[in-house]
Amino acid sequence: MTTTDATAIDDAGPNSDTEHPAPTPRAELTDPPKPTAAAVAMGWMLVAGIVLAAFNFRTAVTSVGAILAELRTGLGMSETAAGLLTTLPVLAFAGLGALAPRLARRFGPRSLLTGALLVMSIGMIARAWAPNAALFLLFSLLALAAGAVGNVAVPVIVKRYFPNRIGLMTTAYSTTLAVGTAVAAATTAPIDHLVGDWRIALAVWALPALIAIVPWVLWRPAAAAAGAAPIGRLRGVRRSRLAWMMLVVFGCQSAIAYILMGWTTTILVADGMAAAAAGSMLGLLTIVQIPVSVVVPILTVRWGPRPVFLILMACYPPAIAGLWIGGGALTWLWMALFGLGTSVFPLVLTLFGLRARTPAGTSALSSFAQSGGYLIAGVGPLAVGWVYGLTGSWSVPFGLLAALTVVLFCAGLYVIRERYIEDELAPIHRIGDETTETGGPAR
Repeated sequence: MTTTDATAIDDAGPNSDTEHPAPTPRAELTDPPKPTAAAVAMGWMLVAGIVLAAFNFRTAVTSVGAILAELRTGLGMSETAAGLLTTLPVLAFAGLGALAPRLARRFGPRSLLTGALLVMSIGMIARAWAPNAALFLLFSLLALAAGAVGNVAVPVIVKRYFPNRIGLMTTAYSTTLAVGTAVAAATTAPIDHLVGDWRIALAVWALPALIAIVPWVLWRPAAAAAGAAPIGRLRGVRRSRLAWMMLVVFGCQSAIAYILMGWTTTILVADGMAAAAAGSMLGLLTIVQIPVSVVVPILTVRWGPRPVFLILMACYPPAIAGLWIGGGALTWLWMALFGLGTSVFPLVLTLFGLRARTPAGTSALSSFAQSGGYLIAGVGPLAVGWVYGLTGSWSVPFGLLAALTVVLFCAGLYVIRERYIEDELAPIHRIGDETTETGGPAR
């Protein structure tokens, strides 16, 4: 097997995390190249870079949701503006996510993620001391840069440098993403109470973003990329039904997640719960995702996506019904079920690698599904704020959650079947500078 970071890190065997392993050429079986010490070191540095970056992909979102009520009071923010604030992440992810593959090809993952994390740190600090709601929204866009770029770039990096460890690496970064999401949601309000200033409670999340830059500065792609496949470019994605269904799945699960992250504390406070307790419930939702994120990618590869998807989707109906009726003493249970249901996210991340045969396919599928999916998702939180501002009732928002769940389930039934984006496209596939004309995927 050609030397890559994946083999430098783990010699457990080729293609153990793919649904159908590709045959290994005979010459590679008889004379496997030995990874150099530099390749091993850079492989682990890349792992550290991916994991630490993923920790920050949602902190800019959930840190705001945890103290949204106090933030609105401090900035004089209306319900509609608050809905726009919860929609900003998906708008940023859609816009920058569409550009991420092109930026990655031009500048490389190292420069791309280093720059995104630096911009995120600046945005975190600047928005914390914004004097009004308009500037807070503007600087929040900067704070969301790392998540917007990382959402698309990281699956492509995993497919390129860890083609035989897709499940394992997806577990690593999706779990760390869930940890960062949970920590920011659970600790921002206590930090606020401890220091007595919500601005400081938001600004502290610039520190882990700055720390995450370190391994990307130290990583040397040239020492690790000798055998890595080029990312390249796959054209004609809009002709793939799989790509459109992945877009719908990603859009619906993102809309549900961002409605919950943006409005859970407000809903619970309106139902009579103390702000600190409501923040803890949001923290519970995200904490549940941590162990689930560990096992979902691995089980998706081992069992196949279908049983994992059906188990996670079964958690949504009781969670929506329970919280809609009034929560009460069982609020913790409904939030835990929501945490399980929203763990469809790491399953989708895994499918970006499993539903493509090449890094170019993963890049195209990830970019198309996420950029378009986040545009769908952006309607959710904004609609919740707008409808609640008009009616003062949570019935319509809960009805929206139920409808999104139904659409997610129907589209998910398509993408969990074994199929590949390259196989659905026209015979001409352009990969990098090489054009192949075949009936199957470009090799």
